[in-house]
Amino acid sequence: MLAAVDHVQLAAPPGSEDRLRAYYADVLGMTEIPKPPVLAARGGCWFAAGPVQLHLGIEEDFRPARKAHPGLRVDGIEAYASRLEERGAEVVWDDALPGHRRFYSEDPVGNRLEFLERYRPEEA
Repeated sequence: MLAAVDHVQLAAPPGSEDRLRAYYADVLGMTEIPKPPVLAARGGCWFAAGPVQLHLGIEEDFRPARKAHPGLRVDGIEAYASRLEERGAEVVWDDALPGHRRFYSEDPVGNRLEFLERYRPEEA
């Protein structure tokens, strides 16, 4: 039986690690976590925020994920969206998911990310 999602892996082009660190750590506020040495030799970087882990792996023939994406739950979505915008990330709001406030953004290599927060009962 499945218990949880352990991590989500996204691809990135060779040599993009510094841009990824700037976005995932500085913009999103995640913490870089060390990769095991045998995997670190392949490049890329891993990030965590609480139980959420995103792994960015290097792919020689990289194409950004434009439709496929992780959906990341956020507490205080308005403030979080402001944080991203203040740090230069584009925020695109989408109200098509009932019961949620959500927006999309892209990492510096073009991968799509969804950020969402459920409405509180008093907001529904």
